[in-house]
Amino acid sequence: MRIGLLTEGGYPYVSGDAKLWCDRLVHGLAQHEFDVHALSRSQRQEDEGWIPLPPNVRRVRTAPLWMAEDDEVVLGRRARRRFAECFGELAAVLCGTPGSASLGGLSESVPTSEADRFASALYGLAELAREAGGLVGALRSEAAVRTLERACRAPGAHRAAREARVPDLLAVAAHLERALRPLSLDWYEDEGLGAVDVCHAASGGTAALSGLLARHFTGVPLVVTEYGVRLRTHYLTAPDAPPAVRSLLAAFQSRLAAEAYGQAEVVTAGNTHARRWQERCGADREKLRTVYPGMDARPFTEVGESPDGADPGTVVWAGRVEPARDLVSLLHAFAEIRKQEPRTRLRIVGAPAGPEGAAYLGHCRTLAAQLFPDEAEGPHAAGDNPVSFEEVGGPDLPTAAGAYASGAVTVLSSVVEGFPLSLVEAMLSGRATVSTDVGAVVEVIGGTGLVVPPRNPRALADACVALLRDPERRARLGAAARARALELFTVERNIEAFHSIYLEIVSRAPVRRCLLDGAGEPLPFAVPAEAHVPVRWTAASPRLSRGGPGWAAGSPVRATTPVPAPEAAR
Repeated sequence: MRIGLLTEGGYPYVSGDAKLWCDRLVHGLAQHEFDVHALSRSQRQEDEGWIPLPPNVRRVRTAPLWMAEDDEVVLGRRARRRFAECFGELAAVLCGTPGSASLGGLSESVPTSEADRFASALYGLAELAREAGGLVGALRSEAAVRTLERACRAPGAHRAAREARVPDLLAVAAHLERALRPLSLDWYEDEGLGAVDVCHAASGGTAALSGLLARHFTGVPLVVTEYGVRLRTHYLTAPDAPPAVRSLLAAFQSRLAAEAYGQAEVVTAGNTHARRWQERCGADREKLRTVYPGMDARPFTEVGESPDGADPGTVVWAGRVEPARDLVSLLHAFAEIRKQEPRTRLRIVGAPAGPEGAAYLGHCRTLAAQLFPDEAEGPHAAGDNPVSFEEVGGPDLPTAAGAYASGAVTVLSSVVEGFPLSLVEAMLSGRATVSTDVGAVVEVIGGTGLVVPPRNPRALADACVALLRDPERRARLGAAARARALELFTVERNIEAFHSIYLEIVSRAPVRRCLLDGAGEPLPFAVPAEAHVPVRWTAASPRLSRGGPGWAAGSPVRATTPVPAPEAAR
């Protein structure tokens, strides 16, 4: 089987999203071929290069999202009219305009539902780009901005769209040009994505758009995987944008997501929290599957098998340091813990996430020094702070597993969380956990740890103290957490799930092309299925000449106990 893996800002680049699970997927399915089509996000990402690729990666094609060279395509009068119609209809859908006859003159046969109008406009632009050789110049032109402005000023447009000013229109037009850049790529011919059996988009948004175009032009079935829903990410990462920009871009992301969900054969989510977002955005429940991110359990195996080596008075926090992790509440909770268990220590293990994370880490260090002045056991001993800030990779803490091994309780204090990877690592290490009820935490824990409300230092402190004072309960919870993590969250489970999805889709997909042998006869399979079975096929069994399989060539097996005849036969 040949899989077209579509990524945006991740695999196969050294840095980026979805790099790790894509790499594990490609290595885990060594019996299949992969064609990687990657969209890069920055010049730095391009300069850093790729990670080592396994032999089953047959081809890699890349395209930048951070810049676009002018394709020098000059549209004729008829092509310009088609572009104005399609882009005007697309803009009208984003603005909530009921009709678009005044924005480009599309015929009345165009479907009236917003989903159909969006799809008609999107694929109309795609077909125009294919015929003309690209739409980069057209999407960056003043005509595109004016078309967007007319849609915002049309009767019936949303209030936020009507209030858009020139800077807002320029920002939205620039974003749409980047998001629609796959329209101008030459990836969708028979020798490109048309030659794969399944397209697998490793994220929504622009990567999924490439899969939609491959399906539209060549009929390749599509799988969409989202470990972070793009619309939710938009709401969280652009809170300060003007209302008009937020409204129009959210409408675009929502419509694109709904189209991808509708056209995909299978849509997978990394957790139930993301799955609910997908359903809200229009995904059919029958298509949805939950496939948890696969974690490599080997680094944490030794820790999980020997939980007795932990310091019973140490609480561990591990992860990326950033404001969403709410270490301030954790430090205030630790102050309550110290009132009840004075000899307890707190280890905060993690590197800052960017400049904002570095500033937040400095703030937390200052707060820790204020809350916990250095303490000395005697008049001649040096003072020591019960809170330590460390990073993995140093001489005192060479591995992440060592951080979890050093503590009796692992705590997660986040106020925003998707799939809590650090929590899964703690579970694989056999540690009892205390977590805030955010994101997919409850789904991951599943009753094997304590969960408290976010931004509640007192509840966090009480839960930690309860576990610190009860070693037997810690041991029971840690063992149950490790068993749950090994059952649900390993790399093997992730690979097995996707492999089953691929086989299911291919078994239902119609034959799109006919492969011929040397004599010109059609081949049902490009590679015989038995070629992937790890045995030797050098000699044929002599029993095969009888016309049946070897296992059926011998005499029939008889029952050891005679079966009595029925009454009617006597």
